[in-house]
Parts: sequence; structure tokens; C-alpha cells
Amino acid sequence: MQAQPRPASFGLPSDSGGRDLGIFMPMANGGWILSKNAPTLDGSYDYNLKAARLAEEIGLDFIMAMAKYRGYGGETQHWNASLDSPMMMAGLAQATSRVKVWATVHTILQNPAVVAKMIATLDQISHGRAGLNVVTGSYKGEFSQMGAWPEGVDHDERYVLATEWIQGIKALWTQDTVTMKGRYFTLDDCMSNPKPSAPPFLVCAGTSKVGIEFTANEMDALFLSGGNVDELAKASADAKAGAAEHGARIRTYSMMTVVFGETDEAAEETAASFRAGFDEGALHGMMRAYGFLDAEIGKENAFTQKARSTFMTPHVLGTPETVTARLSEIFDKTSLDGLMLIFPDYHAALPVFGEKVLPVLRERFPAQMENAHG
Repeated sequence: MQAQPRPASFGLPSDSGGRDLGIFMPMANGGWILSKNAPTLDGSYDYNLKAARLAEEIGLDFIMAMAKYRGYGGETQHWNASLDSPMMMAGLAQATSRVKVWATVHTILQNPAVVAKMIATLDQISHGRAGLNVVTGSYKGEFSQMGAWPEGVDHDERYVLATEWIQGIKALWTQDTVTMKGRYFTLDDCMSNPKPSAPPFLVCAGTSKVGIEFTANEMDALFLSGGNVDELAKASADAKAGAAEHGARIRTYSMMTVVFGETDEAAEETAASFRAGFDEGALHGMMRAYGFLDAEIGKENAFTQKARSTFMTPHVLGTPETVTARLSEIFDKTSLDGLMLIFPDYHAALPVFGEKVLPVLRERFPAQMENAHG
């Protein structure tokens, strides 16, 4: 089964040179800060509902939710409570009218025929705003607890599985019946109706050589990690060059936690308070989930060192003006097409971002087509 051509336009600013801005939904308790001193995020649907409505109200482009099945524990019981991603996004699609709604599914947990129907349903609820974040799976403990870890399927082989998976889904979205006999999935005269009204937006986070190849052939966008502007610039350039070798154009995004303060010093003091309440136990649980186990072998790596700041993603601190300057610098110096934003307290921060940061970013990095973000 061959890769199918992907659309060039999804009704996003990046269709025509703008920057896509959205939020990573806080659908698990604790958010993305490993600290006893961070604002309490309970991961509830009601909290997410208000955040989604604020994102739409201020003019963001998308909302996305991860999928998580086992938390990291520690004193804060970090991520021990989490909502189902597609079900939550279906509810938020009904509660919004413009933002794109992207749900996450792990390839090793769901049959492609099930996912094809799930996202087609999300497409109907959202009237064409649906997207799918594809996770190829790397958290053994998370899946072995439910007997779902495929032993013997290593990193590269998971992309073989994922390719069969997403190609089966795409075929079911576009063909009357699908017969596919792969190494991991079999579809026999399989039917899936209704079809999505438009191709759902597809995104993943694989940055290895096989991950880039998978993204180039099957996805529309790629989430990157990078601790500073130079690292993000290189990662984005390398990913786009890798995709170009396969004759594809991909959009690149990164995550960014934003901490506002009335002054830059106040924002730094907030970050210092987070660090003072660092949850070592939650970090240990995260390391176990990722397979690092640094605390047990007495070593540190870059990922661990970053997490010791309490922030699970890169972050910017300061007044709205400072944050605007930092985000502008990222877009000026990298080829990133957008950012997925995280806040310690979404309800408090989103109105500030919408009033003082977003209008400046829209003006500095405009989409060339009218209503490209609508």
C-alpha cells in the first residue's frame, strides 16, 4: 500500500507562511510542571472546557490532547489521573466552532479500523476540524500493565507497524472496502463509513531517521524538541531537509511553556518557586517510563537535567513583552511553522496571551491568505 498525497492546505496560517499557535490541553493532573508549588491543575474536563473556549475566544489555531495511561507518581501523583484523548476532544469539538481539534492515539493500542471511525466521527462533530496525533509507542510500563506491549518490536520496527496502521486508516477514509495483509494488521474486505469530509490533519513526534521518513511519507507535521533557539533551528532544518529527500513538505512545531510575570524578575521568582517544590519522585517515575532510570544508575543526561528545572518542555519567562520578543526570536531564527503552548494556569494566562502577545505575533508573522487561520 503506497503513501497517499497529502493536502497542501488545512485552513491554518502555515498554509501560506504564517505561524500556527495552539495549546497542549491540560488533560492530566499536574500539567507540565513537576512541582508541589505549581498551580493546581486537576486535569478535569471542566478545566479543559474553559481552556478550550478561551483558546478559541482569543484566536488560537488548534487545541491538542495527549493520551496517557499511567502517571509518574511522586508526592504530587503527577499524571496519575488523565482523560481519554479522543473522547475529550469530541466534547471540546462540540463546545467550539473554529479551532482545530487534534486527538492522540497510540498505534500499538488501537486497531486501524477502530481509529478510522473514531476520527471520522470527530470530523463530523467538529465539521471538518479533526486531526490525529500519532504516537508510535515507547512507554513499555504504560502498555505492559494492560498486556499491550509488543515484545520484540524495537524502535525502528514500531515505524513499520505505524506505517501499516496509518496506511490502513487512510485507505478506510477514502476507499469503499480495504483488504490489507500486513505484518501487524489484517483488513479483509473492511468497510468504514462515513468518510471524513476532508483529510484529517496528521502529526507525530518522530525525529529519528526512520521517524522523519515516516513523517515525510505519511504525516503533515512533526513536533520537535530543542532546548534553545539554535537547537530548534537545526532540528527544524534537518527535519525539513529529510522530508524533502522523500519529496515531501512537512510543517514543524515545538512545545513551549510560558510563564508570565508583572516583571521579568517576578516571572523568574515564580520559576524559582517551582524549582523549590520540585517533585523528585515524579521525575523518577518519568525516567522509568522513558527507560532512562538515571536515578538508579547514578547518572544524569540532558533530559533529566532539563526536567530538574521542573519544566517538562522548553520554557520562556517574563512580562508579555519579553515573552513576545522571545517567541518572535524563535520564529525569526528557525523554520518552525508553529508552537504548541503550555501554561502553569491556562485560565489566568490565556487572556493575557490573547491580549498582549498573540496580536503582535500575528502582525509580525502574517499568513498571506485572507482568513488563513479561520
